[in-house]
Amino acid sequence: MISLDLEIKLLTPDNLSAILELDQACFGGLWTLEGYKRELDSPNSDLLGLFSPFSSVSLLGMGCFWSILEEAHITILAVHPQYHRQGLGAALLYSLLKTACDRGMERATLEVRASNLAAISLYQKFGFKTAGRRRGYYQDNGEDALILWLPDLQHSKFQTTLDQWYSTISDRLSKSSWHLLVK
Repeated sequence: MISLDLEIKLLTPDNLSAILELDQACFGGLWTLEGYKRELDSPNSDLLGLFSPFSSVSLLGMGCFWSILEEAHITILAVHPQYHRQGLGAALLYSLLKTACDRGMERATLEVRASNLAAISLYQKFGFKTAGRRRGYYQDNGEDALILWLPDLQHSKFQTTLDQWYSTISDRLSKSSWHLLVK
């Protein structure tokens, strides 16, 4: 079996066209070019990209979080529609949480569409719990958002959990011929 490398690394301004293409494919244009430039320039923002040199799509996925005090507020988690259900979202979420831990964040939070059952399931597998609901949060259709929280990122038990997730994700990806490289 041939192993196809996946690399997760910080995005740079050189990636802006690929970022906008992925945003369009996943969200129909959620953020603007200027919005992504602000994210890339902000010292409080981590924008990670998922790449494979063996893909026809230059940027397979991306994730972003803002550092707000001791909290990692996840703002984006997206995988190109051609690559759904292959474990790439889990790899990105792992990388976001690992980066947040490395930056000393104490907890993580995010909003997710109440109807996005696949995303909610992924977040729950990583230990996120529902903390509330934002009524009419999404402007495109007025849908509610669930507020999800994950505490204790700096606890030693969570560090062990991170290691277990990495093994689980690597095993799943290898069954699809992917090999994860986190930079």
